[in-house]
Amino acid sequence: MKLTEPDFSDFPPGTVTEYTTLVCLACIFDIFTGQIGLAPRSAYSEIKRYAPTVEELTSPKAVRPFFDSEEKHPRCPYCDAAKRWQARLNTHCLEGGKATDTPRRKLFKTLQKKTEQFAIVEQKSDRRTAFFNWLDTLRLSLDLNEPGWLLEATKSFLERKEPKQDWTEVFEGLGVVRASSRLSEGWERDGARLYLSPELYNEALLVQYLVSRSHEHGGRTLVGRLTLPELLRRMRKGGYLSAHGIEAFDQFELFEKLIDEVAGSGALKLYYIVDRREFIDKVKSVYASYA
Repeated sequence: MKLTEPDFSDFPPGTVTEYTTLVCLACIFDIFTGQIGLAPRSAYSEIKRYAPTVEELTSPKAVRPFFDSEEKHPRCPYCDAAKRWQARLNTHCLEGGKATDTPRRKLFKTLQKKTEQFAIVEQKSDRRTAFFNWLDTLRLSLDLNEPGWLLEATKSFLERKEPKQDWTEVFEGLGVVRASSRLSEGWERDGARLYLSPELYNEALLVQYLVSRSHEHGGRTLVGRLTLPELLRRMRKGGYLSAHGIEAFDQFELFEKLIDEVAGSGALKLYYIVDRREFIDKVKSVYASYA
């Protein structure tokens, strides 16, 4: 039976985060057969049932037997095994909420009969954690040496902020994003310019700062490079802090409260869909080599 790919097109772009990692099956089989002393058939049965943890699949720094590589023909950094001994695990993280409940239930129905090929892990979290996971993924997807990354970061933030809007269409042919004091909220496009309300614009600057910040030089934004005091001064002068009741004497405490305002607060459910199809196929081929 031909397997179809999971369809995430019904999900708002800002609510789906994709992770990918490689796992070395040569390392795993050597552990089970060499160190534990299992026969190849027993090792095969155990490995086939193996369910990696969410931390193993999504960690920014992979640990053995997992590793990350962008090479076309990577070799395992631990045992030097070739590509045929490796399997790729793709994981999609879906954020729970009104915007995703309906497409999530629809997708899960299509995966119910494919429990061996796809694993679904439900995990309790909070909006701040989900926000920073999204930021980490966004940072990895952007080339900060290319000038266009600021627009891409702004588009990604707006997709997360207002998921019902088609931001791909809004940003088509766009050249400039600016703040407009005429707008009390929302946005409008005029030719190649996109105007955001001051509040929305400042939140976009915060996201850009967080994506690109360094301890020495601050973060790069649409208004140039900003240090933390400069960012907070801009937020205060523009009325963002007072409008949201954000007060603190220490700048770092103020910064934390500002992040909480943009990230949101409260509990959140995350649903991880792990594509195990390549893993299962590769386990079979590796077992054949051992057997």
